[in-house]
Amino acid sequence: MFEWSEEDLMVRDALRAFIDKEIRPHVDDLETGALPPYEITRKLLSTFGVDAMAAEGLEKELAAESAGERAPSGGGALGGGNSMFLILNMELAGVSLGLVASLGVSMGLTVSTIRGKGTLAQKKRWLPELVTMEKVGAWAITEPDSGSDALGGMKTTVRRDGDDYILSGQKTFITNGPYADTIVVFAKLDDGSDTPIRDRKVLSFVLDKGMPGLTQGKPFKKMGMMSSPTGELFFDNVRLGPDRLLGETEDTGSDAKGAEGAKAGFTAERVGIAALSLGIINECLRLSVDYAKNRTLWGQEIGRFQLIQLKLAEMEVARINVQNMIFSAIERTKAGKPMTLAEASAMKLYSSKAATDVAMEAVQLFGGNGYMAEYRVEQLARDAKSLMIYAGSNEIQVTHVAKGLLA
Repeated sequence: MFEWSEEDLMVRDALRAFIDKEIRPHVDDLETGALPPYEITRKLLSTFGVDAMAAEGLEKELAAESAGERAPSGGGALGGGNSMFLILNMELAGVSLGLVASLGVSMGLTVSTIRGKGTLAQKKRWLPELVTMEKVGAWAITEPDSGSDALGGMKTTVRRDGDDYILSGQKTFITNGPYADTIVVFAKLDDGSDTPIRDRKVLSFVLDKGMPGLTQGKPFKKMGMMSSPTGELFFDNVRLGPDRLLGETEDTGSDAKGAEGAKAGFTAERVGIAALSLGIINECLRLSVDYAKNRTLWGQEIGRFQLIQLKLAEMEVARINVQNMIFSAIERTKAGKPMTLAEASAMKLYSSKAATDVAMEAVQLFGGNGYMAEYRVEQLARDAKSLMIYAGSNEIQVTHVAKGLLA
């Protein structure tokens, strides 16, 4: 694959029309946090039939599983190698990156974890309202003291109490946390043994808003991605029935510490970061080319100056490189050879830095205007920087790439 197909371009153009009509007029309210993103994303899914496709796909999948047949692939409308999903990421990222984060965590990470680890009864219980975004999902793994050491540094615990479990601890930087209806929570099993907490088994549970002992903190104020509500979760002896333990078993096989289960989510998430990066690069380049053609100094357009041309040329090189990475990911998924975690980390490492560099150069190209919110490149620069931290800091990506080479 070396270019977008005609079908891809039709989807892109339709998305752009929707964005211009339904999202751009509300960007200021989204960026201040005055307007939560969920009604806009639901309208987006409804307009393009994504909610109906997801519901239909889930229905077929559950019916097949109920009949003891091999279920269709659970990638759904938001599968990581699906070009429509990646184009959706790109186009939204160029106008309001936080919308993508909220949508991706709810319909991506939350859904895929329940889909991959849950029993049939659990899938029927929670997935129908999540795959259509009727309910908002959150995926809670990060804690105040763990950061990039998400699994090893985890302190949130569950202990057995008869047939139930008691959940205690705290999570932070949780996308959709303040408003989520359904929350997947990872916690260490406190079985009373002398096993160091780093080495204890990791279990995952599903919580619902309003449960006694669950507190959802207010949205944080952030540097960027303001349209994605991010907050803390507090668990004060939350009582969980065994039906809330994903898989309804403590037997995690060879994945006792949760690394393999989390790895699949991280790989898909990091491929998605490349699409977000491309969306920011595309929008920065579009705005910069337009500005270079129309802004005049000393009687001529600034696009005639070689230093401005250098900035534009380097933006274009970044666009080509990141786009080619995405094309490779799409083709590999189609061929049944999806990206490894190391390869996805390499994509994330390169693309997020490229997007940040391009966005900062766009601010510089705009000069004083670039520092003003009116011209939007300052928002793109703030949003782009989050991509170097989000989904694992770039320093951690270096480690994963190197481990893949040395394995």
